[in-house]
Amino acid sequence: MKSAERVTLTPACVLHHHEWRETSRIVEIFSRDHGRLGAVARGARRAQSPWRAVLQPFRPLLLSWTGGGDLVTLIGAEADGAAVPLPGSELMSAYYMNELLLCLLPRHDAQPGLFRHYAEALARLRQSAAPALRIFEKQLLSALGYGLMLERDAASNEPLQPDAVYSYELERGPVRMISASSAALQIPGAALAALAREDLAQPGQLQQTRELLQVALERLLGNRSLRTRTVARAVVRSTRSR
Repeated sequence: MKSAERVTLTPACVLHHHEWRETSRIVEIFSRDHGRLGAVARGARRAQSPWRAVLQPFRPLLLSWTGGGDLVTLIGAEADGAAVPLPGSELMSAYYMNELLLCLLPRHDAQPGLFRHYAEALARLRQSAAPALRIFEKQLLSALGYGLMLERDAASNEPLQPDAVYSYELERGPVRMISASSAALQIPGAALAALAREDLAQPGQLQQTRELLQVALERLLGNRSLRTRTVARAVVRSTRSR
């Protein structure tokens, strides 16, 4: 979106916002048709502003704006459905998803499929948060062009065997282990197949795929640390010390 334009009532959601000048906010948006972008919401901090209640995370929106480049100007915002109710740890999980998008999704890169996956993941968080997060992480990696090989042995090109154990190399994929190894990422074929199907009902497979996905995401994040992970670890430590 290099030149000035006008966008009307496009599906979008708020990832983050912060104060700007005396009465306004900068809103980080993830839109279905225009990707991630920043927008000025003028007057959004005023008590009488109709945008105060609307421009909130985890609520489907229809947004309108003008302008181009890295910062557009909001001219309209309305709800496109009810906000997703997310108590406690589910809310932290949702903010984690938002932070991943803020850190990894390039600006102005339209990702309608990922936008749909994001909405589906939010809806699933209340039923089963951990599987919903792992599936979204897998979908995000694919959308960014770093999808995991989950169906074939990278060395033999044979289908993965559920009862075999594989050493997973991010640049290559899974390779069947013939003997004991000190490989950093060891994961059963059944767990890789479950991730490929996006069916992570078994707790053991959930933990195994979590480790793989974390390593894959950390490669993209580089030195950037996620605040939501830091807060979550602090909460766990506090709970254990009681």
